[in-house]
Amino acid sequence: MIRLDHGAPVPAELRGAILALGNFDGFHLGHQRVVAEAVGWARGEGRRTIVATFDPHPVRHFAPHIPPFRLTTLDQRQELFAAAGADAMMVFHFDGTLAKTPAESFVTRLLGEQMGVAGVVTGEDFTFGKDRGGNVELLASVGRRCGIAARAVGPVRAGGMTVSSSRIRDALKAGDCEGAGALLTRPFAVRAVVQHGDKRGRTIGFPTANMNLGQYLRPRYGIYAVTGRIMDTGQTLKGAANVGIRPQFAPPQELLEPHFFDYSGDLYGRELEVAFHHFLRPEAKYDSLDALIAQMTADCEQARRLLG
Repeated sequence: MIRLDHGAPVPAELRGAILALGNFDGFHLGHQRVVAEAVGWARGEGRRTIVATFDPHPVRHFAPHIPPFRLTTLDQRQELFAAAGADAMMVFHFDGTLAKTPAESFVTRLLGEQMGVAGVVTGEDFTFGKDRGGNVELLASVGRRCGIAARAVGPVRAGGMTVSSSRIRDALKAGDCEGAGALLTRPFAVRAVVQHGDKRGRTIGFPTANMNLGQYLRPRYGIYAVTGRIMDTGQTLKGAANVGIRPQFAPPQELLEPHFFDYSGDLYGRELEVAFHHFLRPEAKYDSLDALIAQMTADCEQARRLLG
């Protein structure tokens, strides 16, 4: 799949495409419905499909002080969009200039002149442009004047409630992996490069891969049953992971630390994706190292059972 930058020219073969427009962080059931509408529309007219996303998230631009909340990286989104049938991903790099772009200019200049899209699909509640002055009605009316058709997709409901990224974040912060996964249609997953650590896990029989959480949402601190994917080989592993500050050891350090069963290879410097399947227990500090080891042994046995 091609990755496009909103500041660069769009290749000629992608002009006249149908654009799915939104942030799409997490790419949950609702986002998938919007992209499916765009893909179906494009294929019906022999056109290409582009999925647009924003990076950084607009909230990060306007409120840089808030805690991390991302559900997916750009690389993860690109893979998800490709699997959904899109031909390209357009990244709108959200900065002061984009934030000040009037909604009408966003349609006429960026979507029309620069991208040359034939149609746009959004969610019904999508807003854009300076002071969030654009909505689906403005997109449709301005689009008609410059030859851009527009469609809006209504909310998707699950469990009696609208599917949203906020709902998924709340579930993860509560340790509800299964609930979040049902709305995402896959487990929440963190992708990062394995770092060198203090190697304490190795000395007690539980070597871990130390991973920085970066801008990802922090799920509830604790122990999880996880799977891991080594990105350069595609190998899948099963394990148990700690997310948190490691209260047993000083100084506190926030990390994701998966321990993979029956694996002894070198993971330093390699990119891993760790998927959260089941929450086992909160973080805890134990009276002795032996007590910690006994609990970790029990955690791994439980994770093995849950992961089958």
